[in-house]
Amino acid sequence: MKEYRPVKEGKVREIYDIDDSLILVATDRISAFDHILKNQVTGKGRILTQMSVFWFDFTKDIVANHMISADVKDMPEFFRNERFEGRSMLVKKLRMLPIECIVRGYITGSGWESYKKTGLVCGIRLPEGLKESEKLPEPIYTPSTKAELGEHDENISYEKSIEVLEKEFPGHGKEYASKLRDYTIAIYKKCADYAASKGIIIADTKFEFGLDEAGNVVLADEVLTPDSSRFWPASDYVVGQSEPSYDKQYVRDWLKANPDSDYDLPQDVINKTIEKYQEAYDKLTD
Repeated sequence: MKEYRPVKEGKVREIYDIDDSLILVATDRISAFDHILKNQVTGKGRILTQMSVFWFDFTKDIVANHMISADVKDMPEFFRNERFEGRSMLVKKLRMLPIECIVRGYITGSGWESYKKTGLVCGIRLPEGLKESEKLPEPIYTPSTKAELGEHDENISYEKSIEVLEKEFPGHGKEYASKLRDYTIAIYKKCADYAASKGIIIADTKFEFGLDEAGNVVLADEVLTPDSSRFWPASDYVVGQSEPSYDKQYVRDWLKANPDSDYDLPQDVINKTIEKYQEAYDKLTD
């Protein structure tokens, strides 16, 4: 049996190259504030993968995606075991576009902090008088650059995203930038409406895209997971306050309250985190 080693390891995912395609494996690692925490959250990787599988299927009418299969039977023998079961995805090889595609439907987090100071979020002027966690009149697209592991992403304007893409893809910067923006907002609107019907508010999220061999823009990486999104229970939503969430904001809040933790979570925080991830998955896929 041929053995494989990851060709790249991110904060959570491992990437394996199997010649004509890739296998993405979601580990149980968890990151916050650009640090990989010392703890594993058992079962988290499976939830992330299965949630992405659900959303890839749900959004394929808007844009093609890179998923081939999430069944290890379709992968080399090395991956056909419990270690990889449920947390692995066979995907097409793409040339990834160097933009994090962020969409915000509600004002919260760093966006809220920026708005309080300047009335702007990532350079976009918003209406006066908004309250924390309030729904925006329309979702806004706030792209960022992709940082290397351990570095911070940089928020950029839509115009700057054209420049970044033009530098790497001469003659296609404006075309790709507009497609990323339009796909991002269209996916968010469809999925946010669906999630609302299941009792979950998707406050914001981020997507990644790449190009296939024919030059088509393709949705990639993960989609609308608790790692890449803010999910709020609609039943507890109150404008004017920080919202309880199904995502890793719970971990971020604990770390902020315990600055001397050295990124080491207590077991009760780990247990609560996986409970939140599981509950979000169950609600959305029911």
